[in-house]
Amino acid sequence: MILIGMLHHRKNPKSVRKAYAYAVVAKGEGTDFIFFSPKSVNFDKKTISGFQYKNGQWVNVESRFPDVIYNAGSPLKLKKSQIIVNKLKQIIPFTSFSIGDKLRVYEKLKLDGEFSQYLVQTEVIKSIYDIEKFLTTSPKVVIKPSNGHRGQGVIYLEKLCDKYYLQVEKQNYIFKHKDFVKYIYAIIKEQNYIVQPYINSRTKDNRAYDFRLHVQKNGNNEWIITAIYPRIGPSGSIVTNINNGGYTNYLTPFLKQEFGDKFIEIKQHLETFSLKIARKMEEIQLKNYKEEIDELGIDIGIDEMRKIWIYEINWRPGCPPAFYLELDVVKNMINYCIYLANGKN
Repeated sequence: MILIGMLHHRKNPKSVRKAYAYAVVAKGEGTDFIFFSPKSVNFDKKTISGFQYKNGQWVNVESRFPDVIYNAGSPLKLKKSQIIVNKLKQIIPFTSFSIGDKLRVYEKLKLDGEFSQYLVQTEVIKSIYDIEKFLTTSPKVVIKPSNGHRGQGVIYLEKLCDKYYLQVEKQNYIFKHKDFVKYIYAIIKEQNYIVQPYINSRTKDNRAYDFRLHVQKNGNNEWIITAIYPRIGPSGSIVTNINNGGYTNYLTPFLKQEFGDKFIEIKQHLETFSLKIARKMEEIQLKNYKEEIDELGIDIGIDEMRKIWIYEINWRPGCPPAFYLELDVVKNMINYCIYLANGKN
């Protein structure tokens, strides 16, 4: 029987909420499942000391090496055990591989060219002059951490004559040039930031919104759409992330509300685009690193001209926050694991 391993930086599956769902779905799909951390691996014996879910509880067991590994832990925290992880990668198929941060993904797609028309112009902020130069062609811009997530650290900037209007989370500031320079240097000293033109993707009642296109590989190694849903920001915010007070909705009612009779056309466009960009990202990853991709969360905006703009692409999008799709996400992943395991044998 195929044995699927969930590799995580945490030692106990009780502290990883999704571990239970994976264990249950794996059993339903006719496979064994084990949860383990890097330090539980014994390369001499080719065994791991991990946890299996049996009779309603997690039980510590010693097992053979899994046939495939779903590497679910934090990449940053797993780096502490990078030697072990790299050694496992040489002998066991892994499901997930990093595609890089916002800037790296932008550079890859720009170099490839096929989707360059959908890219939001992006520059790394090295000094205040990079922002000033950007403002000469784009009077409204967004500044964000290159490694940011969940909308954290996003700044809206607009130049008004000789002053600078900034919106940071729920706070508004108006700076003269000297204070603006001081503020910018203080933030870019802490981490890397990028600057982009502001894309006016707003609902009829003037709320910022975007779409999450969640795509996965299935048991036939084919890209499928798990979910497409809008994320709508709270009033007055430029951030749509649900963790910052935003909310979501079902796709079709939202499209009918915002686009009227054109909703079917927009829906089909989103579906086609999500699968095309997923295949392109995997093509780039295979070409550069000989690595396949299992799952992507693609965040896009649609401007007043109904043009799609790619905001960012995440290789670990997590489950959709609503719609009871958690088991769909898990089932797709387990079936993809089975595909990889069978390919190895």
